Amino acid sequence: MDDRPIGMFDSGFGGLTVARALIDLLPDEDLVYFGDTGRYPYGPRPLDEVREFARQITRLLIDRHNVKMVVVACNNASAAALDALRFEHDIPVVGVIDPGVRALLAATRNHRVGVIATVGTVGSGAYQRAVRATRAPVHLQCAACPGFVEFVERGETRGEDVHVLAERLVAPVREADVDALLLGCTHYPFLAHTIGDVMGRDVVLVSSADETAFEVRSILADTGLVRRSGRGTGKGKHTFVSSGDVEWFKRLGGRLLGPEIDDVGSHQWD
Repeated sequence: MDDRPIGMFDSGFGGLTVARALIDLLPDEDLVYFGDTGRYPYGPRPLDEVREFARQITRLLIDRHNVKMVVVACNNASAAALDALRFEHDIPVVGVIDPGVRALLAATRNHRVGVIATVGTVGSGAYQRAVRATRAPVHLQCAACPGFVEFVERGETRGEDVHVLAERLVAPVREADVDALLLGCTHYPFLAHTIGDVMGRDVVLVSSADETAFEVRSILADTGLVRRSGRGTGKGKHTFVSSGDVEWFKRLGGRLLGPEIDDVGSHQWD
């Protein structure tokens, strides 16, 4: 058994979708969430730069918070840095891409699937490679959606402007006749109502958050890292840290995640 916390990070608020799934599935586990809001968005940045950001945050979580596992709750950072982080550290490092692909393939009926993600994630080819690696007989259509993250980070998850942008950006996957669409950025579930309206009721929207939480639970059990038995209170400690405006993170994060965000620590990069 291991009472150290689970560490996780994202460029900002998107990873809170994964945090919500983890808190619900593993209520006894302590959690440290780092939102790199001082340097968001990651999507337009070069992958080499995102990889270095991911390395910095992972070192911070291990050195300062003594985490037992790191969840890269950001598709862009998963695409850029997951392999490097697994090579450099001897604790489990979990990304969101492979769990999302598994959920996507389980949801399709007509074997035509789509992924929407940031420019950086789509350009990395990470989802294309992950789908090919399964050897599943599916046709994959990807589309980059610049602007979605910025709407979420401003707290604008509904409205005409978001709808108009979604109509334009998801057109390639809608025209590809997909029946399952993976929201390939952890920010995008906050826009699910709008995306669902645009795609139509026959298309299943898939989030990687729940599947990632299931993978974390499985790894904890398999490696003996589960918090010691007998605690059973369902009240793990949840710590949140932001590299940007902490009051903004507390206000918007609380709205997106829930009451678990009652305090936010600050970290300033040198």
